[in-house]
Amino acid sequence: MSLAGTFSAILIRDLARTAGRSGDVVAVLAFFVVAATLFPLGVGPGPQVLARIASGVVWASALLAVLLSLDRLFDADRNDGALEGLALSPAPLAIVVLAKTAAHWLTTGLPLILMAPLVAIMLQAELRLVPALMASLALGTPALSLIGAIGAALTLGARRGAALMPLLLLPLYVPVLIFGVGAVEAAANGLPMGPHLMLLAAGSVLALALAPLAAAAGLRAGLD
Repeated sequence: MSLAGTFSAILIRDLARTAGRSGDVVAVLAFFVVAATLFPLGVGPGPQVLARIASGVVWASALLAVLLSLDRLFDADRNDGALEGLALSPAPLAIVVLAKTAAHWLTTGLPLILMAPLVAIMLQAELRLVPALMASLALGTPALSLIGAIGAALTLGARRGAALMPLLLLPLYVPVLIFGVGAVEAAANGLPMGPHLMLLAAGSVLALALAPLAAAAGLRAGLD
């Protein structure tokens, strides 16, 4: 089978598997909404305060929701033995990782992007800033999934892997969070948001080039 065929087959299989467990997606979206709802309880319900922090709250909540979903990236294949078969197949393991990460983004990152406007409006964000928020999430969430694949691979099968993963990933997620929020803040202040969006896009492209290789190496080390 060609590389494109392998990629498509794994992508479709993972999407079908997630469709059969739609509760996982609902749980991630529910966590996203609940996490964003907690911030007004801590800082107060003042509309001006909420509008000022809305983009940061949405981005931080989305980041945490992605972290919550990463434990299912490789676990199912490891539990049923499919991961060993994929590692022994002729297809490069990096292609397998890329396909599974694409499925993860389509079932986690994309729903978060679509849900973000509702959460932002709930937090009193200005409507004119919603396109900037969605653009920053669209360019930044692929990097979250790709970088997350590295953490999921390194902690696969480890004791207390769920506790280790945030410690590994949060420092790597910080630049994405900074540039994502910076793009919206620039739009709010009438400044060009292009530089922030380009940095987000560059980060996602760099992660696309390096993360599958790093995650594949981590999986091989865990399987040996």
